[in-house]
Amino acid sequence: MPRAEDRLFRVDPWSQILGHCHWQSGRSTDAPVIVIVHGLEGSSDSGYMLGIGEKAFALGYHVVRLNQRNCGGTEALTPTLYNSGMSGDYRAVFEALVEEGFREIFFVGYSMGGNLILKMAGEFGAETPSQLRGVCGVCPSLDLSACADALERWDNYLFEQHFVAGLMERFERKRELFLGRYPAVTRKIRTVREFDDAITAPSAGFRDAEDYYEQSSAKHALGKIAVPTLVITAEDDPFVPYVSFLAAKVDKFERIRFEAPLHGGHCAFISRRREERFWAESRVVEFCEGVRA
Repeated sequence: MPRAEDRLFRVDPWSQILGHCHWQSGRSTDAPVIVIVHGLEGSSDSGYMLGIGEKAFALGYHVVRLNQRNCGGTEALTPTLYNSGMSGDYRAVFEALVEEGFREIFFVGYSMGGNLILKMAGEFGAETPSQLRGVCGVCPSLDLSACADALERWDNYLFEQHFVAGLMERFERKRELFLGRYPAVTRKIRTVREFDDAITAPSAGFRDAEDYYEQSSAKHALGKIAVPTLVITAEDDPFVPYVSFLAAKVDKFERIRFEAPLHGGHCAFISRRREERFWAESRVVEFCEGVRA
């Protein structure tokens, strides 16, 4: 891909998110656009973001790799924290691209990003603009409470500690940047659920972590999605329980193509074919091409 062009998208009166845009020569609005959203504690430079971008760009797509609020070193661009309910941010990005004349726009999200773009698509519902051609969620955390429970299993202890450490470091940077906005947390935060209960939920206007999870989970929006949708997960995903997809009846919705191989872990999906390396990245781009055809 060519060198990325930095682009700030205004998502509310006080907040912007940073995108890294790779435009095809001439920046033609006839070319499709693929917008990619990362997962918890990721950024626009996460490996899967670059992998999908390279594959899509080679097929003629404009590529937009987005940072969620505060991610990728962008804490100063918004006074808020980020959370799994902020689907309006991606609607704002979509509308900005439509205003510029792009007519074929796809959204792809990994994990937390998958929850966000599925929620966005469901919120459009029957009034989905024609420019939104399709969405893809890879290991989307569409039942946030179930995911928080999974992270608390003993075999996920090291992963959860990694997430908690990153979230707390980011929170402390926000407190320093926006003095007086966020109170100090006096109790020890050991889990993602505790972080969401003490910090995410109150800062975003939710009653507690469970209220935040219930209102922000994309499982409630799946039946309203009106565009072709690909949902990929793995039955052995340690963070996003396979049973949460069955409970949400993902495989029963007409617009959703659900693919769940036995193995793949969380957003890994190493391919047996040497030439493609990561199966999910190739599958996402193939899906978008199939929709266009």
